[in-house]
Amino acid sequence: MSIQRNILCLMALVLSGAMEFANACTSAIISGKVTPDGRPIMWKNRDTDNLKNCVRYMKGERYGFIAVTSYADNPSSVWMGTNDMGFSIMNTLSYNLIEEEGKGSSKRNGAVMKRALEICATVMDFRHYLDTLSRPMSVRSNYGVIDAQGNGSYFEVNSTKYVEYDVNDPQVAPHGFIVRTNYSFSGQLNEGAGYVRYQEAHEKLFTASASGEITPRWLFSHLSRSFHNPLMGIDLKDGKHNKPETSGWFAEQDFIARRSTSCAVAIQGVRPDEDASFTTMWTVIGYPPVTPAVPVWLKGADKKLPKALTVDQNKHAPLCDASNMLRDKIYSYHRGTNTESYFHWELLFNLSGNGYMQQTERLEEELFERFYSSIETWRSRSVIPEELVFNLYDDCDAFLDEKTLR
Repeated sequence: MSIQRNILCLMALVLSGAMEFANACTSAIISGKVTPDGRPIMWKNRDTDNLKNCVRYMKGERYGFIAVTSYADNPSSVWMGTNDMGFSIMNTLSYNLIEEEGKGSSKRNGAVMKRALEICATVMDFRHYLDTLSRPMSVRSNYGVIDAQGNGSYFEVNSTKYVEYDVNDPQVAPHGFIVRTNYSFSGQLNEGAGYVRYQEAHEKLFTASASGEITPRWLFSHLSRSFHNPLMGIDLKDGKHNKPETSGWFAEQDFIARRSTSCAVAIQGVRPDEDASFTTMWTVIGYPPVTPAVPVWLKGADKKLPKALTVDQNKHAPLCDASNMLRDKIYSYHRGTNTESYFHWELLFNLSGNGYMQQTERLEEELFERFYSSIETWRSRSVIPEELVFNLYDDCDAFLDEKTLR
């Protein structure tokens, strides 16, 4: 009986580890020193078992904020967001932080981020917030934060302590950016997850940082929709993995874009001489290879946000639902066990140029071209007009409804 119980316990541990590793997020903080317009950017691909995500406005104790959350009413957790003061936060779970007395956990990560958006205005505030949390903190995470003064840091946090990595410190980030996946630099060597995804993101950012290419649009195209495995030397976008060379199917292994990727966000901060209200949260709600990015701001967010990104009266976010339907077509092979990693690459990308991802990138390019000029005009006039923000949301919803949601 004890042997059976031990086997069951071992199986439970293995299965729980597999479920936990499904949360395989990839993220980066890019200093304004290496972006073409001098504005910092915080980017994340979020991987999770809960594929129903939306954007909502929430009023906190001190500050209001917009954030990616689940469909649930008044959620206790948020997964990335920005507040009235231009303070922004995200996280990736870390699987190699040393826990003391077995008290480490990942259960409070989302609640910590929600509270931080409520009360923090700066990176320094977040540092103080961590200092005041009671121990054990019941977290195990790499928190990424930026603020309206151009500061940006990752905090690798476990149950009792944290280590900070400043993106503006040349000894920490000599090339002006920091990448984190699902392990911590202060954690156990060669443990955790996401080393190949880290390599992919770091190599691409290293090259782009030298040539001033890193923008939200670049991040979505080159990282959120990356199907390159640098360890194997395979890039599915090279055309060698499509018909007639192959069947058009492939198995997922350590790509940044994954079946469990539920959304992607690039929060574009402000220069120190700009108002924090210009902080822009470029948001992909849904599977990034088939979903274009939509910009949102705090200005007027308590009254209106794009309908495509927010839950309706039936508790559904239209763009997320449409994205999930396409994801189901891509990951449609279900014969037998352990088939979840097979996906129909030919549907995403093909030599005819009409794959879902290829169409999405053309739509996103059109969206950026149509709406980015308005944003630049607001910046040049140092004012972000609420009415024009609402008009842009309406135009964006109409554009998406015509192009992607039917």
